[in-house]
Amino acid sequence: MTTPNSKQIFMRAMPSSGYFLMVMLAGVMFSSLASAADKSTGNTRDANEIVLTAGSPQLTSLKVEPVTEIPVPVTEPLNGKIVLDENRTARIFSPVAGRALTIKAQVGDSVKAGQTLLVMDSPDVGGAVADVRKAQADMQLKQQALERSRMLVEGGVLAKKEVEVAQADWATSRAESARATARLKNLGVSTAANDNYALRSPIAGVVVDRKINPGSEVRPDAAEPLFIVTDPGHLWASIDLPERDLSRISQGQKLSVEVDAYPDEVFSGEVKTIGVMVDPTTRRIPVRCVVESNGKLKPEMYARITPLDNSQHRVIRLPNSALITEGLYSYVFVEERPLHFKKRKVTLDLQRREYATVKDGLKPGERVVVGGAILLNSDLSVSK
Repeated sequence: MTTPNSKQIFMRAMPSSGYFLMVMLAGVMFSSLASAADKSTGNTRDANEIVLTAGSPQLTSLKVEPVTEIPVPVTEPLNGKIVLDENRTARIFSPVAGRALTIKAQVGDSVKAGQTLLVMDSPDVGGAVADVRKAQADMQLKQQALERSRMLVEGGVLAKKEVEVAQADWATSRAESARATARLKNLGVSTAANDNYALRSPIAGVVVDRKINPGSEVRPDAAEPLFIVTDPGHLWASIDLPERDLSRISQGQKLSVEVDAYPDEVFSGEVKTIGVMVDPTTRRIPVRCVVESNGKLKPEMYARITPLDNSQHRVIRLPNSALITEGLYSYVFVEERPLHFKKRKVTLDLQRREYATVKDGLKPGERVVVGGAILLNSDLSVSK
């Protein structure tokens, strides 16, 4: 048996190698033709661009929002809370002791100035009415005695000294009558009233708290008010300002206020007063601000309050969820047209715990992916 030489082996392998060579050439030609077809139809795609289809599952994970400009913040967002405007709030106590009979207002009710909130049985009111009637009767008696003394003095029956004594008694009884009447007027009760007392609201507003039930004993020296009535359209924001940030805050400075209940909305505010001393325990200064609630904010809500630069300079703000960090650079995905997203490099001006401000790379109004940017970046890396 003869052994095939190298020429014979090469000739036998030739058909198989030629087949694979033809396949490779066909693939290259197809790729070239596809590339030429894309160019001829204008479908060239940037390496940083990703295109989704209308039914793509990624769309359910994406959140796209237009970027907006804000005034330059001067500090990190400060912790604060929404509180009642004490200039438009009444904490109502009972001026007399007694027992609650009927509750006329519930929490959440709108009330007018002078409207009855509570009817109670009060012996103090009965005593005050009795004091007025007694003082008036005594004053009338002393007045009659004075007139009688004057007549007797004129007739020479009494000495002039007796008239002076009667006049002093009448003046004393008149003062006592005036005191008792003023007390009754302060209670808002007439002399025709019985022992029932109506506790009324001194201002118009909404009842936000109630600390009384039917049958409860009422004391004028109670620790807590029976009712709190306020105007919910006017609220304050309270900040416990860290000592290190005191130099950055001034009276009249503008603020932005954010709350968890409305994560996509920013409320405007203004610094009204700054505390005159530092709390020795917390080392913080109380700051009171007014805030435009637009009927949405509620007292005792926690808030993130950001003092703003008083200059007119504005910057673009992005949530940190929109940023893709690669090395020393930051990127965002911009929606150039529906379903077409392009990865774009941006230059940050300032990066805070929850958001960043952009110096270059974006324009106001451009739509940016603020949720799901990491998902798009992963798809883009795979497609490359």
